[in-house]
Parts: sequence; C-alpha cells; structure tokens
Amino acid sequence: MAEQSRFNLRPVRPYSLERTLARFQRFPEVVDLVEDGTYRRLLPVGRRLLLVSVRQLGPPSRALLEVRLRGKDAAARDARNAATRLAERALGARAAIPAFYRARRNDPLLGPVIRSARGLSVSGYPDPWEALVTAVLSQQVNLALAYRIRRDLALRFGRRARFGSETYIAFPRPARVARETPARLRRFGLSRAKAETLLRLARAFSRGELVEAELEQLPDEELIERLTALKGIGRWTAEITLMRGFARPDAFPGGDLGVVKYLAQGLLGRKEVATEQEMRAFAERWRPHRALALTYAYAALARLREAEA
Repeated sequence: MAEQSRFNLRPVRPYSLERTLARFQRFPEVVDLVEDGTYRRLLPVGRRLLLVSVRQLGPPSRALLEVRLRGKDAAARDARNAATRLAERALGARAAIPAFYRARRNDPLLGPVIRSARGLSVSGYPDPWEALVTAVLSQQVNLALAYRIRRDLALRFGRRARFGSETYIAFPRPARVARETPARLRRFGLSRAKAETLLRLARAFSRGELVEAELEQLPDEELIERLTALKGIGRWTAEITLMRGFARPDAFPGGDLGVVKYLAQGLLGRKEVATEQEMRAFAERWRPHRALALTYAYAALARLREAEA
C-alpha cells in the first residue's frame, strides 16, 4: 500500500481553487486532472513519483488548501516542498491578489469581474520546462490542436504510476524527450521547426545548459533575453513561460492573439486587431500585476461572450 501524507496550505486570500482550475478543463487532459473540485497530478520528486491531490476547504475569504500525497516517502520534506511548490506555482496560491484588488477594484474593465470572480488566480505549470514545451506547441496553431499534441506526448513519454484502480501519467521529463529525433517527434503532428525546438529545449535542460534555479534568479527582461537566445523561442513564448512557468506577477505576453485581437475587440471595442505595441501601452496601467490583470481580462471577456450567447 502506498504511503500517505496530508497537510493544509494557506493560500494568499481571497483564493478560489474552483475558478483557478477552470483553465485546466478547457481541453482533454491526462496530466492535470480535475474532478469534483479536486485537482490531481502525478509529480516526479527525485526519482520517485507522488500523486498530489489538492482541494479547497472554506470560502475564498478563509480558504485553506488540503494537500494529500500518496507514494513512497510521501511524508518526506522534499515531497511536501514539491507539493507546496506545485500549489504555489501551478495553482497560483501565492499570487498577490489583495494588492491587485486594491489597485484595480475601480478599473472600468476589471472591477466588475474582480467582484464576480473573487479568488481567481493565475494557473500555470510546476516548472519552466513544461511551460516552454506547452508554449512552443501553442505557437501559431489552434489551441485544441496544441493541447491534443501535448496530451499525446504525455501518453507516449510520460512516466506512469497506479494508485488504487487508477493509472496516472506525469508530464514527460527533458531527459526522456532528449532521446528522440525530429522525425519521431513529427509523428505527433509537429512541424520540423517545432520538433527541433523541443529537442533543443530537452537537451539544454537535461545537459544542465538551462538550470531552473539559475533562471529563477534573473529579472524578467534578463530572463526573456536568456530564453529567446534559444532558436525557436521568441518573445511571446518567453513571456508565456514567465507567466505560466515562473509565476512572474508582471509578465504580459503582449503579442498574444488573445490580447491583440480578442481583448482589443471584445473588451476595448476596437473594430480592427490592435498592434502589440498598442496593447503593451494600454497594459502599462496594470503594472505591476499584469499577469493577474490579463487573467481577469480573459475572465471578463468570457462573461461577455456568455451573456451574448
């Protein structure tokens, strides 16, 4: 029987796990699993695999996250640290929501959704490797296709572990992907350029040319410069990675199609697609919380679409 451990984590309040998890439910998933308000993920910790389950206790204003771990040495300190990091980075449990609310509560665009989507945070991934891979897959394609390929890569290369009657799948690690070739990766529907970019990333991480602990020490612009030095990684990919993989609070992918088209037209009422420079200038008012602002802007747009449907 697998070892088990449990602890409670206090997120920055107000916090809503349910609202934050909605992003993981847009496309079929095998890594980030959500069922009945509980988030589950198979997480590598050293050489072992742990099943992490997170659910919320209490309303957003008094939220606690109950974190359960199953697997070998589930009660060990490194297991608890890895689960805490997952909650803080992938589930946005440390985002500066109160400061953002104080600054933007009267914002004509964000104020209403701040009141209606209380506790929504920025979701992402537990490490920059996964965030980079997902961003590369999403470059200039339909997101449904990108997440289908992400799912297929996990099914093919991700490690597995069985708990009870269920088998869980971890996101593939760099060393496993690094053993592939561009031709084999292209069978998943990748272009040659994307296949080669994934291999460069996998080899850079597995060889120690990209070290997460070192990257984390860099300020935003230096980190963007470091990432974009890699062929196949542009500014958009780097900024998405800062937002989703490093949980940088002021990350803002200004060139994102959702920003220049859907937000510009849906929220700002523009008739034409905006330029990246125009949207970056507009978003200056949201510093130093542009990642949260973008998350709430997308939520506001989704509510408008629901009202119009």
